[in-house]
Amino acid sequence: MAVILVTGGSGYVGSHVVRRLAKGGEQVRALVRNVRRVEREGRLEGLPVEIVAGDVTVPDSLPPALDGVESVIHTVAIAIEKGGRTYEQVNYQGTVNVVDAAQAAGVRRFINLSQLGADSSLPYRFLASKGRAQEHVAGSSMEWTAFRPSVIWGPEDEFANTFAKLIPFSPIIYPIVGDETSRFQPIWVEDAVTSMLNSLSDLATRGREYELGGPEILTLEEIERRTLAAVGASRVMVRIPMPLLRVIVALMEVLLPAPPVTRSLLELLAVSNVTQDNALTQFVAKPRRFTPENTANYMVQFRARSTLAQFLGRS
Repeated sequence: MAVILVTGGSGYVGSHVVRRLAKGGEQVRALVRNVRRVEREGRLEGLPVEIVAGDVTVPDSLPPALDGVESVIHTVAIAIEKGGRTYEQVNYQGTVNVVDAAQAAGVRRFINLSQLGADSSLPYRFLASKGRAQEHVAGSSMEWTAFRPSVIWGPEDEFANTFAKLIPFSPIIYPIVGDETSRFQPIWVEDAVTSMLNSLSDLATRGREYELGGPEILTLEEIERRTLAAVGASRVMVRIPMPLLRVIVALMEVLLPAPPVTRSLLELLAVSNVTQDNALTQFVAKPRRFTPENTANYMVQFRARSTLAQFLGRS
């Protein structure tokens, strides 16, 4: 049976990919940075999966993980820079390293999880790093397919859960971020995974990039209100002017080792996160909507003490 390697196999999206592949009877190998951390977190616990240590920023660590691999699903990326790891090192150069190692190992199929709006010419470093990475994927000799999703929601996401984590620190007033032009098309993590897995053996998807968005276009205010409803929280919603918000976020970056939001992410509100040509229904028959009913089953009421510990990098 052909081996499928999932980079970032213990990460948020990667762990969902690994779980689906394993349950489908595929021979899966998960590339992770820290095996002990993976065992501690338990995301892959009980799955018939081969876990191998490797770091996409360290080229020499990759060849052993690619031995005997026929297909790669590349999910490694960072949205927030911390611990000295930058967008350029991880999102761009990390992808270059994986692509080059995969080609050298004779990998045939390569699925890349890119980002909606990614473009190497943009002044926003996150989107530029993802855009440059996809350009390198597209220049490879492998049979590649790329997906550009809008924000991905689901258990342990870094999207809606970020808003939920701020609730304990806003007991009366909750800030509205962005204006009516800050629109998103949230896609459920399992719908994004289904799209990638359905394309794996579909030769018609070779050499193509697909934008993915959920079935609804929402403003950030609508997303925040639905998040509050999911955890049963009631707050007075007040819009925060962007200049003030930039100051607040800048202070977070100075005071918190692992801030929930950074200025780099705040910049992305200026970029549309809505698809121009949504391909989701080509892969998913009934996409799931981002609603309080669909998020309440996993979203929890975060506690101030444990959440602050996360922001301080102590968990």
